[in-house]
Amino acid sequence: MTMRIDVLTLFPEAISHYADTSVLGRAREKGVWDLHLHDFRDFTEDVHRSVDDSPYGGGAGMVLRAEPILRALESDPNIARPVIALTPSGEPLSHAIAKELSSTNGFTLLCGRYEGFDQRALDLGVDRELSVGDFVLAGGELAALCVIESVVRLLPGALGNDSSSEEESFAEGLLEYPHFTKPAEFRGLEVPEVLRSGDHARIARWRLAQAIHLTQARRPDLIAQRGGLSESEEKILKEFPALEPEA
Repeated sequence: MTMRIDVLTLFPEAISHYADTSVLGRAREKGVWDLHLHDFRDFTEDVHRSVDDSPYGGGAGMVLRAEPILRALESDPNIARPVIALTPSGEPLSHAIAKELSSTNGFTLLCGRYEGFDQRALDLGVDRELSVGDFVLAGGELAALCVIESVVRLLPGALGNDSSSEEESFAEGLLEYPHFTKPAEFRGLEVPEVLRSGDHARIARWRLAQAIHLTQARRPDLIAQRGGLSESEEKILKEFPALEPEA
């Protein structure tokens, strides 16, 4: 079944251009997912196609009005659910959320601009809010693309090798292990011997050890979320020390 993703935005071309490239573009061509774009301005009623107005109570900036947003959501009976607004106060996007969304038939993303949405648009039309991080963007288009790509690449057939998405960072609650390719030696640094050994069981243990070492050093919060390390993982860490660049 093809996943349907709707995006409501003031800049549909920003979404469509990127969605035609790389992994997303190839997956669309194969029918893995389908994109439906809706421009807020198409659902206004004044000659200027106004989508924003000044905030009640004063303050800097403009606020996206509820009317065109809700009209856009109500214009298509087939619009995908749930409707997700991209907001700074939303639930942080994670691999777990991307995996959850990848198991659905689709969803709709609502891209903000200016100072954000009239709260009534969120209250009346939105099922969920997501944030891509603790920073501010000019609008929700880049955030929408982050959500779309993180989800689509988990869909069967989206990648050249479906197992690729199972071995990436966060898939098992860990950062991904370091990668190497040819040549075997570059500027005095060599590819670890274990990766050239042909011993696939040992390579798998080494990769797990390096993933754990890297996660402990850079994202100890992920280790805590996993409930710490198992006895077998502790044993693997002793077998393979952390990879360190040669001096």
